[in-house]
Amino acid sequence: MEKPWYRRRVMVALAHAAVWAVFFLLPVWLRPPHERRMMPPGGHPPVSRWFNYFTDCWLVLVFYLNTQVLVPVFFNRRRHFYYILFHLLLLVGLQLLFACLIGQPGRGWPGPPQFLLFPYLLVVAAGLIYRLVGDRMAEERARQERENETLKTELSLLRMQVSPHFMFNVLNNMVSLARKRSLLLEPSLIKLSSLMRYMLYEADGKVPLEKEVEYLQSYIDLQRQRFAGSMSVTVEEGLLDGSLEIEPMLLIPFVENAFKHGKSIHIAWKTVAGLLTFSVQNSFGTSTGDKTPGIGLTNVRRRLDLLYGDRHSLTIRTEGDWYFVFLNINLSHHVALYRR
Repeated sequence: MEKPWYRRRVMVALAHAAVWAVFFLLPVWLRPPHERRMMPPGGHPPVSRWFNYFTDCWLVLVFYLNTQVLVPVFFNRRRHFYYILFHLLLLVGLQLLFACLIGQPGRGWPGPPQFLLFPYLLVVAAGLIYRLVGDRMAEERARQERENETLKTELSLLRMQVSPHFMFNVLNNMVSLARKRSLLLEPSLIKLSSLMRYMLYEADGKVPLEKEVEYLQSYIDLQRQRFAGSMSVTVEEGLLDGSLEIEPMLLIPFVENAFKHGKSIHIAWKTVAGLLTFSVQNSFGTSTGDKTPGIGLTNVRRRLDLLYGDRHSLTIRTEGDWYFVFLNINLSHHVALYRR
């Protein structure tokens, strides 16, 4: 996956340079024009501007030594004692180095002992926070990428499981029509061809809701031809929002199940303000003879949970001799769980 522009190395380097420039120039900008460098105790000459730049460079090195070496090696491995000890030794060493560079013989320290303490602690604290936050964000990105890959694999497998179940039912329809030498065989084969084209080439990723409904209507027509005269099938087609999209083959398992077990079926769908309302009702009747295991409903439940989470509701219940399925999906607020 390509990194966003703000995480590219060049942009990160420019951001670091800008932050350091502000960090070191801000005291100069805030200083009153008439104010000059303070004379250190003991009559020392003022510390030169170039020496300040020299100490600033050391603080930059301390920052990156802290973020790239000390935090990963000591702090993240819970070796806090060694982490603190290393910084104390480094602070004392730098203090002695600066004292030797600007001190005069017999004059001792060029300033109070806290000469480097505050800027050193500020840089160390900033580096520690920067590294910990960066590590946390990197872990979160890695977790999301793993989750996305897992979802993509699982959704593909679930879709592959739905397709054979559907094809078993449709092929049974074709066999039945062929045995009857029905004139409906040819238009049925044409419809089957369009269904196969949808499944193989169009049902990759989200599809327009109208396409999914057309697929559903073709399936219902094929089943009507098979059970003509022996099964009552009514379809209530409401208005559909043409701008909405849906994950493919989510609705067909409910219709398959109704044709497998029912003798009277009522199917309805509509959209209102981005909310898809879909229902299937069927009365219990004699089995159609389809012995295929009912894997569809289990898979569609899993797909709905993965793709829509709390943006959907699925209610399945039995009342007397009737089986009811009510599905609501808020398609207008659907956010894809993975990038394609």
